[in-house]
Amino acid sequence: MRWLLCVAVAVFTLQGAQAVAVGEKYKDSGKCKACHSHIVKEWESSWHAASHYANDEYFRKTIDYVARKQSGKSLNSIKIECAACHNPRISVTSTNAEYEALASLNLDRNTDAACATQSDTIAEGINCVVCHNIDRIHDTLPDTKRGVHRVGWMKSGTMSGPYSDAKSPYHRVEHRDFMDRNPDRLCFVCHANDTSEEGHRFTDMESEYKKGDKFCVDCHMGPRKEGVAATLRDAQGKPHKRQIRSHGFIGAHTETMWKDALAVSLKRASGGLEVTLNNPNPHPLPGGFGAREILIEVAYFRKGTGMGTQTRSLTSRFLNKRGKPTVPHLAAKTLENVSVPAYGSKSFTFGILKGADQVAVSVSYRLVNEEVRKMLGLKDPIWSRKAVIQKKVLKL
Repeated sequence: MRWLLCVAVAVFTLQGAQAVAVGEKYKDSGKCKACHSHIVKEWESSWHAASHYANDEYFRKTIDYVARKQSGKSLNSIKIECAACHNPRISVTSTNAEYEALASLNLDRNTDAACATQSDTIAEGINCVVCHNIDRIHDTLPDTKRGVHRVGWMKSGTMSGPYSDAKSPYHRVEHRDFMDRNPDRLCFVCHANDTSEEGHRFTDMESEYKKGDKFCVDCHMGPRKEGVAATLRDAQGKPHKRQIRSHGFIGAHTETMWKDALAVSLKRASGGLEVTLNNPNPHPLPGGFGAREILIEVAYFRKGTGMGTQTRSLTSRFLNKRGKPTVPHLAAKTLENVSVPAYGSKSFTFGILKGADQVAVSVSYRLVNEEVRKMLGLKDPIWSRKAVIQKKVLKL
């Protein structure tokens, strides 16, 4: 009987296995430091480096919450689904009903699926060998195919990059357009859309994105600057100077990025105080994951003395299939879309307190709204911290 069970374990888990071979020499960033130490150092401070289940509280607690609330799916199965983008080098890309049966009986400990979620190959999340080992991007696939399901890999030991003349004694280098001429294709492998366990599309950044004159990397990796991509010396005994970008991948977690991300204007109108937010960016704000939030806080004064405040939260709220509030990944419905559209604006009206002669308006950003923070029990202050976008004062 035990022999039959072991055979069953192998068959059930191998059905969902898709090995992604990464040689020992290339699987972690430590192997890249010898030639690219400055780039690795930038990457280490990024959220790409923290994309693994163990390193991101919001990601981890969302997966745990979904596993508790979603019947019929084990924790490891949900980890594997999300690893498509969070850990694309995972060696198992799907599970099946037979695996779920084993997991429900706690018989999955040594299965391929369980081992894949614990492998040190994926411990660094989105590391060097995730982006720089991609051979091709399958743009013609349905938009539900994201992350690992949308790319083809090069052989281990061959790296893709933005330079057609790059050479290295340690690995092969091949130029790819998505590393240089059209980098948005690479970003949208993962940063495109997200669908809940109920089949509800709760983010759709790629379709909302309006190209304009900028690529994603112009903001999130910064402008090209003269530097060196590798410290290897050329025939003249010097490192090859390049035009390179930062690999810190700054984004919503970086407070300084929010300064002046929206232009705020105030005026007194017939209905009260009108606050207008103008978005100069190629994607909506708040954007990205569904629980992002922008806060408009209005403080009223009379002769320098505070009279009171009003606050409006711009965030999406979600309902599950029973009509109860839930997290985005279990949503059956989005109540409203409050984002300021790309290259667009939205205006909001606030009543003016009687006797007020001045208002001070602060517009700020939070990574996760209060409702979802409480549902998930998020503890790290980063999730509730406010990053100031702009402050304005208007005399009435």
